[in-house]
Amino acid sequence: MSSPIIFWFRQDLRLRDHPGLSAAAATGRPLLPVYILDEDTPGHWRPGGASRWWLHYSLEALDTALRQCGARLLLRRGPALEVLRELCAESGAEALYCTRQYEPWAAQLERALYDDLGARGVEVKRFPGNLLFEPGSVLNQSGEPFKVFTPFWRHCLRQPEPPLPRPAPEALAGHRHSLATEKLGDWRLVPHKPDWASNWHQHWRPGPEGAGDRLQAFLANGVSDYDTGRNHPARECTSRLSPHLHYGEISPRMVWHAAQRAGREHPALADEVAKFLSELGWREFAHHLLHFFPNLPESPFKAQFDAFPWRWDEGALHAWQRGRTGYPVVDAGMRELWQTGYMHNRVRMVTASFLTKHLLLHWRHGEDWFWDTLVDADLANNASGWQWVAGSGADAAPYFRIFNPVTQGEKFDAGGDYVRRWVPELAALPDKYLHQPFAAPAPVLAGAGVVLGETYPQPIVDHREARQAALAAYEVARN
Repeated sequence: MSSPIIFWFRQDLRLRDHPGLSAAAATGRPLLPVYILDEDTPGHWRPGGASRWWLHYSLEALDTALRQCGARLLLRRGPALEVLRELCAESGAEALYCTRQYEPWAAQLERALYDDLGARGVEVKRFPGNLLFEPGSVLNQSGEPFKVFTPFWRHCLRQPEPPLPRPAPEALAGHRHSLATEKLGDWRLVPHKPDWASNWHQHWRPGPEGAGDRLQAFLANGVSDYDTGRNHPARECTSRLSPHLHYGEISPRMVWHAAQRAGREHPALADEVAKFLSELGWREFAHHLLHFFPNLPESPFKAQFDAFPWRWDEGALHAWQRGRTGYPVVDAGMRELWQTGYMHNRVRMVTASFLTKHLLLHWRHGEDWFWDTLVDADLANNASGWQWVAGSGADAAPYFRIFNPVTQGEKFDAGGDYVRRWVPELAALPDKYLHQPFAAPAPVLAGAGVVLGETYPQPIVDHREARQAALAAYEVARN
């Protein structure tokens, strides 16, 4: 019997459109699928609490799918290099296949695997599969990476169209072994005391089936009003595919071709589909940036921001984290995040702007909080998004663009449905004052049962004063 191939699952927890898995299956050799919970190699960027919750159920779905194809998932925990070295010795495997990742620590690990396992006679093969365009394949005329999104995406669209998705293998020659495997429940990825994610199944269905259903529902309904509707957090106009894409339960090629097919079948949707795919392009852009600028999660992309005079205020940070800033749309977003593991993208920009420009707290505090609380926490997207809002990133928002949380709420939540859902203590306020309860006359507050400072906080900062302080701070960095 030929030696097995170890297939190391990472952020590619699916069977369909899986280049690496298809290549391994095509050899006809026994397959040993493994997932490694490595909380050492990533260091600070080990999975946060919300990501761990998602991972538990995604691994359950993957194991079920593998068993239906004739294989089963082996679970191990520890530094990936050590675990894979031991597993090769235990199984007699002479080949390791995996899908490429783009985090700096992951790239270093892949290089170490080539050196370490290669010296032991183990063939290491790395496959694409989690992006439409691999880093290095989209460069400007000088052979350098793009630092602005629009020319980057324009160049992407001139490339050959991504290949059609591949079907899942009909059967896998699972390696018959008696190797030790850990129990998923012993990893304690799902919280218990307290179970802050107890109601998350109302919002999410991790796994490829949930990803496919969500994509189809979006293309059938949400995409028709995507360009405008995606800015209104109370509307169901976004795909919410980001956690499925992060863990590779669905490939970007599957999303691309399904969206393109919808545009061809319904020509009136063509512009909406193009806008949606450009948002998928921002994901590509973020991963290319992280590949070429691996310090992006820790250091400002624009060096002059090293001089930015950030403040430190633990009380203000805590108020922001818990949705107690006194600005309803900010608080609604932070509470949505805490209760669902997700936040609407428009509101992400508003809450991030508030932290960095109203409170003058370092964007890394926000990056860390999102990393721990988002089910779609992704190092490339998280780092580039926070730096974009803060003004220190590639293709960043102008430094003087400081979101007014009142006008943002009035513009994008005019009917107040979003705020009333997540900040129910303000639900009885009339629309006129819903986004600025601090401006409401005393009789209006009393009639709505709102006592500022008790049932709902006073603003922790004045918008006009905060804006002037932010502009002054940005002048320091600019000069």
